Amino acid sequence: MMDTSHTPVRLHVEDTGGSGRPIVLIHGWPLSGAAWEKQVPDLVEAGFRVITYDRRGFGQSEKPDSGYDYDTLAADLAHLLEEKDLSDVTLVGFSMGGGEVARYVANHGEDRLHSIVFAAAVPPFMMKSDDNPNGPLDSETAEKMERGLRDSREVFFDGFTKNFFSAGDTLQVSEDERKKAIALCRQSDQTAALGCMEAFGTTDFREDLKKVTVPTLILHGDSDGIVPLEGAGQRTHEAIAGSRLVVLPGAPHGCNTSHADAFNGALLGFLAD
Repeated sequence: MMDTSHTPVRLHVEDTGGSGRPIVLIHGWPLSGAAWEKQVPDLVEAGFRVITYDRRGFGQSEKPDSGYDYDTLAADLAHLLEEKDLSDVTLVGFSMGGGEVARYVANHGEDRLHSIVFAAAVPPFMMKSDDNPNGPLDSETAEKMERGLRDSREVFFDGFTKNFFSAGDTLQVSEDERKKAIALCRQSDQTAALGCMEAFGTTDFREDLKKVTVPTLILHGDSDGIVPLEGAGQRTHEAIAGSRLVVLPGAPHGCNTSHADAFNGALLGFLAD
């Protein structure tokens, strides 16, 4: 159950309200809830109550000096659901946000949940090791990312957003959309960005996924160069009995922006069941 020692932080939350079934959208690193702008209108039009929030340390949320491990981040999510007294919820975790979904189930159970969605998400375990040979992230690449972020945020975010939205060498969004993402990256606190980078790279969710019993959708682009389908979404699908895998052809990591119509269609189809 929820860790009573958890100290809540002030999260920036957007809630469309209404009586529809609640959908909680959890953003990727190092963006904010604003990254869901292409999903919220379609979900509202379909009759859902949509809630987005900025993870601690990102966007307009409070930026504490600590608490960037997944147990704490999942406790933040649990506090949000309890504070709003939400039930029959679908959690949609994009990239890093998929880790919060997995850890929420493991630490807080499924009583409030209707279903979950892993979108271009980091589970089951990113870091490659002897125990995890199919992990898509090696320690050398992780160290290079950390050095890049420490050396120059501007240079790092420019390169990162290109990779985020590219299939191969081809950018799949407009330059304006990429610059909008860079603006969201800049809102991140450096301590938060570094702490969460370590968390999503090194946290093992394999045991967490074993506890998932609610209906589950895995949405992933087959041209994801940051969290590759084969090392992440495909393995999560195999780990969760009865889960549904939808692969978006030609879609990069930032598939909810680049391939919004296909992404939203798959999401709404799952939610309608």
